[in-house]
Amino acid sequence: MNKAFRNAIRDVFNDGGLIIFFLLVPLIYPLLYTFIYTNETVHEVPVAVVDADGSSMSREFLRRLDASPDVKIVSHERSLEEARTRVKHREAYGVVCIAEDFTRNIMRMEQAHVNLYCDMSGMLYYKAILSSATDVSLGMNADIKVSRAGNTTDREDEVTVQPLHYEQTALFNPQNGFAAFLIPAVLMIVIQQTLLLGVGMEAGTRRERMESTRQFPQTEEFTLDDRAMIETIGNEENGFAKKKHPRSPQPHHASRRALRTLLGRSTAFLMIYVPIAVFEMGVVPHLFDLPQIGNAWEILAFSLPYLLACILFAITLSVLPRNRESVILLVVFSSVPILFLSGVSWPGSAFPWYWKTLSYLIPSTFGVNGFVRLNTMGADLSAVRFEYFALWTQVLLYGLTAWWVTRKNELYKIDLKRFYRRWSKTRNKAS
Repeated sequence: MNKAFRNAIRDVFNDGGLIIFFLLVPLIYPLLYTFIYTNETVHEVPVAVVDADGSSMSREFLRRLDASPDVKIVSHERSLEEARTRVKHREAYGVVCIAEDFTRNIMRMEQAHVNLYCDMSGMLYYKAILSSATDVSLGMNADIKVSRAGNTTDREDEVTVQPLHYEQTALFNPQNGFAAFLIPAVLMIVIQQTLLLGVGMEAGTRRERMESTRQFPQTEEFTLDDRAMIETIGNEENGFAKKKHPRSPQPHHASRRALRTLLGRSTAFLMIYVPIAVFEMGVVPHLFDLPQIGNAWEILAFSLPYLLACILFAITLSVLPRNRESVILLVVFSSVPILFLSGVSWPGSAFPWYWKTLSYLIPSTFGVNGFVRLNTMGADLSAVRFEYFALWTQVLLYGLTAWWVTRKNELYKIDLKRFYRRWSKTRNKAS
């Protein structure tokens, strides 16, 4: 175990690529993502207007719309087609169209209409324009009702404007911001994906080093004599019954060696990622004033099974890539589906059963939901016991699969050493 621990630490800090994925990426990416979304909401979204009415009331509507913090009128067009051209060239992200009968309908005590066209390629633009136009129309509706009610006191005006008083409170995200909604989930996924990258590259490096240090020829480099020699050695190995050296690793030692190697490597990765998890789950939300009302000790207790599940999950998947570069393709391909399966961009309750079942195989599904509820919503550990015990279940399951993968590598290493040793002796005798 100590040897595996030392080797893992040595491999990480002696390899520039592993330092990038184990240390720099999990430290820089959260800051980069949060800087991008630090404004939380979009403001001053450019819109074009078509005022076919041209009355003082329509100009008042547009004045109030332009005065709102989320919308900025950038052009007045004569037709809807000209305004559409503005949107097409990304000079505006929406069009406000006031019909020519706007004031006349209001004076007749009929319903007037304001048409709103939004660029739906950006949902935040649509939200800003729609909410601003809705607020302006509600404000003008209140003024019209008060002017026609004939009230004599301010209290009567208040009741006319709002017969039923209500208050709207955004829970756990008071600014309705994008960063407070997305960044906590991204932080947890960054931990998992960088572990997949780092552990996969470390395993590929060990595999390549083991094969290259033996200087064993590639299959296509074998001569006819070498191929005959290899076949002879294989037959001899099958019936090899000589007494082995007591310190020489044998196939029946593989299970015990695999357990020691797995414990050593897992401990090394855990020691590296505990401070990284503290930085991402505690420091980053504090730096950018994201909602953070959870208990730090309970979050730390929740992070332990999450880190272990991610480490063992990464060791299990490290058997798939055959070299250190292949794991990058695997992680890049899976990052966006993993974000969707976490239930952040689309509620998990709306998933079909097969996607929901697949999401249960990924540690970030439980890690994201548990961390958001603990950190952002102020829940205690008992409120996330399903996610907590699910992560410990994954630790057990992926611990078994990681041990099987490590045992397979140990058997390969033992066979390669024995085969190379006998191949070298036979080759030297032949020469």
